[in-house]
Amino acid sequence: MSHALEHGLAARLKAQAYGVGFDLAGVVRLTASPTFARFREWLEAGHAGEMAYMARATPGRADPRAHLPQARSALVVALNYGGTQKSGPVARYARGDDYHDVMLAKLRTLETSLRTDSGDDIWVRSYVDTGPFLERDLARQAGLGWFGKNTTLIHPKLGSFFVLGTLFTSVELEPDAPFEADRCGTCTRCLDACPTHAFVRPHELDARRCISYLTIELRGEIPVELRSSLGSLLFGCDICQDVCPWNVSFSRDVKERSLEPRPTLAHKDARTLAREVLVMTDDTFRAAFKGSPVKRAKRRGLARNAAVVLGNVGVAADVQALAQALADPEPLVRQHAAWALGRLATPDACRALEMRAHVEDDAAVLSEIEASTSGYRASNR
Repeated sequence: MSHALEHGLAARLKAQAYGVGFDLAGVVRLTASPTFARFREWLEAGHAGEMAYMARATPGRADPRAHLPQARSALVVALNYGGTQKSGPVARYARGDDYHDVMLAKLRTLETSLRTDSGDDIWVRSYVDTGPFLERDLARQAGLGWFGKNTTLIHPKLGSFFVLGTLFTSVELEPDAPFEADRCGTCTRCLDACPTHAFVRPHELDARRCISYLTIELRGEIPVELRSSLGSLLFGCDICQDVCPWNVSFSRDVKERSLEPRPTLAHKDARTLAREVLVMTDDTFRAAFKGSPVKRAKRRGLARNAAVVLGNVGVAADVQALAQALADPEPLVRQHAAWALGRLATPDACRALEMRAHVEDDAAVLSEIEASTSGYRASNR
């Protein structure tokens, strides 16, 4: 069911969006996505890696109305998560409560307001990263910013440290003008700063090399040639945003209290946090990160990342934690702990690897142990 355009309703709805705490709000009239062809080329190039969900339900990505035939308009909102916070081992967006839950609760409030204004017979549905839509494209069409060379959406008064949500409705809301300008100019700081060289070219990211993908979405082993580039990053990466002049000038403090860093993550350096993660059980991991975006990596993935971090920035005092991780129930964790011990290359690290080799039954872990111990022996001849 379509509802005719109601003048003034869009302005009221956007005002209500700001009232519930969103930092940006704009309206788009739904049409075919102007960037879907490029998205399909990106998929065909394999740049999505193991994110098979990106290829599912593509009709909705080509045109939201294919997935939501009742929808005519959408309110797109953005929530700032604190670009002024100090950089650290966990990406800023993941330091507090899960933004999906925070934003969806606010969008539900807006759904109620819209029904009050337009009648209970209208159709409305909200999504935060969970629908098969090109949300970044919808946000640009709603006037919320332009696509930066690092593929993030950038707003001229907020930068890019924000997350998006969308409220679809059968009401034909008056749309905002799309953001047409590209204000990156000749700047390439984001591209130049990426430690894994994940950008194929401006505006095109190969997720398979992106640290956020490697530490969150990738379920298996991190490619050996990329591990050292992760540095001290345990979950996600903000580097290409940190160096963006628009963020340097216009990032804001987080004002949504539920997105402020949790005690589990606040004020901890990478080594401390990595050691804590390595000793977590499945139960203590779930307790520590209940309601947190960090849960997406699962314990085995976060412990894998922790081992890599200690392999990159650890010192001799961290050998004990890595040696204990050689007995982790997950072969993935043991494999990366073996790599990290090889990087630290102390006599204690080598002894721990040699002892584990006598009882290890996983081929990948044994291969990593052999590579690490042979490297140690070669360097000490």
